[in-house]
Amino acid sequence: MIKAFAALFLAAASFLVPLSARAQALGSEPLDKVVAIVEEEVILQSELDRAVGAILQQFANRSTELPPREVLERQMLERMIIQKLQIQRAETTGIRVSDTELDQAVQRLAQQNGATLDQLRASLERDGYSWEEFRKTMRDELLTQRLRQRFVQSRINVTDTEIDIVLASESLKRGEVRISHILVSVPDGASAADIQTAREKIERIRREIDGGLDFNAAAIRYSDGQQALEGGDLGWRRYDEVPSIFADMVAGMETGQVSQPLRGPSGFHMLKLVDKREQSQEIVDQYNARHIMVRTSELVSSEEALASIRNIRDRIVSGEDFATLAKEFSEDKTSSNQGGDMGWFQIGDYGTRVAQVLESLSDKQLSEPFQTEAGWHILERLGTRALDRTSEAVREQASEIIRNRKAEEEFEAYMRQMRAESYVENRLTGKATEMNETAAENAPDPDKVRNTPTQPRAVDQKEPPG
Repeated sequence: MIKAFAALFLAAASFLVPLSARAQALGSEPLDKVVAIVEEEVILQSELDRAVGAILQQFANRSTELPPREVLERQMLERMIIQKLQIQRAETTGIRVSDTELDQAVQRLAQQNGATLDQLRASLERDGYSWEEFRKTMRDELLTQRLRQRFVQSRINVTDTEIDIVLASESLKRGEVRISHILVSVPDGASAADIQTAREKIERIRREIDGGLDFNAAAIRYSDGQQALEGGDLGWRRYDEVPSIFADMVAGMETGQVSQPLRGPSGFHMLKLVDKREQSQEIVDQYNARHIMVRTSELVSSEEALASIRNIRDRIVSGEDFATLAKEFSEDKTSSNQGGDMGWFQIGDYGTRVAQVLESLSDKQLSEPFQTEAGWHILERLGTRALDRTSEAVREQASEIIRNRKAEEEFEAYMRQMRAESYVENRLTGKATEMNETAAENAPDPDKVRNTPTQPRAVDQKEPPG
């Protein structure tokens, strides 16, 4: 499992390379040069070489799927530029990731891969990866995720009418699809000749695929999309999570089918329907319970609160009414007026400790006193039920789908705008972002800009009662 994770990390964090390669790069440091300037930061040839080297290592047994090295370098450098711009924008807009948040993210990633932190670190270091670089990569990924989240929260709204329209279309009942994507980009303000060149390129790619070239290999070799180096794989998506310009096309495709080229806002697209699956019914277990809480505070110690809750429990066991005592003594104001009734809820809604207590009880059974961050509790499990949440889940999915679709389209436009408005000099292509004379005069001197190593993208409940 750990070895598999290392391979996954290599694929996702393709800018990291083994320490041996890093040592070789350091050995040639006097020959290093700047390959791109991104606002006031630079990307060095050694950084690009490490990133490309990681991709070559990843595809060592499938090298024929890769484009020529100069094309791969251009693809990777553009990805590094976009990543650096996102991190810069996140930092300048006040987005931060604390050490505690970073530690929690690393812990979750380790757990998802069935490893402890020590096992994860040992595995990475055994394969030649720096733990510090890994943490920097994770921090940068969290920054870019939060930039996107802030963008979505501030600009993307979903109305009930939009949800009703999606539900009326019955498209949610068709399940999910996995698709791969090839993009031949067309820049904003492109000339008719540029558009025709892009059209001819996508048609040539289609002919090569018809002639036997694997779609994923074609995506790696030719696509300008952000997932190009992943073979164009967009992953599993519900039908309405597919970008709107592709939705009708995908709905009518069969598994394995490749679409005809399609013109969109960012260029010419081609899709392959890799697989599809039906949507299943959503059944959840719910619990009904009631509780009484005595808070701990500066004035009430944990020992005093425990003594109080034990006294209340003894009175209930002796025959006094739970609801009456809850109204009189419980300090959970959200439930005390209802006799401590917490309503129906899912197992994890009130946190891990409450979930553990619930699972240990039978219906109509009263718990022993237990502690959460809020104080000391007793809880009675009143009942359980299996609830069909399919209709509610479908409506939630519809809202999420609309939000994700809008976010994908608008964030892509936002990224293009950010790229166009930023000073970027790509020395591989010899092109710099067009700017007005004032901006050009203020462009950074490459001999004075700071070099911040660019890192890749990594693999983005209710309160306890009281």
